[in-house]
Amino acid sequence: MKITLKLFASLTDWLPPEARRENQVALDYDSAPTVSEVIERFALPPKSVHLVLVNGAFITPDMRSNHRLADGDVLAIWPPIAGG
Repeated sequence: MKITLKLFASLTDWLPPEARRENQVALDYDSAPTVSEVIERFALPPKSVHLVLVNGAFITPDMRSNHRLADGDVLAIWPPIAGG
């Protein structure tokens, strides 16, 4: 199965170098991973994983270890953003 991982802002540093320009990478899995498994695969710092969306739907922190991704899903992750 294939999913797309999109990382934004400072999280793009965890993508492979060739994927950073478009801030996304296509991933292959034999079985449906959870959101947390994808986050762990890329060793994303827990404090930097703030907003998590699957196909545009918000996934709360308590659901990330249970929510399984399906073929064709897009997982998008943003760090906390400060502004003023």
